[in-house]
Amino acid sequence: MTPEEQDLVQKRQKARAIVVALLLAAFVVLIFFITIAKIHQGMGH
Repeated sequence: MTPEEQDLVQKRQKARAIVVALLLAAFVVLIFFITIAKIHQGMGH
């Protein structure tokens, strides 16, 4: 593999890793807000 191809592969891997990290962070935030909503709903009773 040429150095140019290696650079392209590394850039794609980095971009994919960033996307996966953002999706994971969004999932964690979603779970957090669902949990807060359920706790808040439970306090109303």
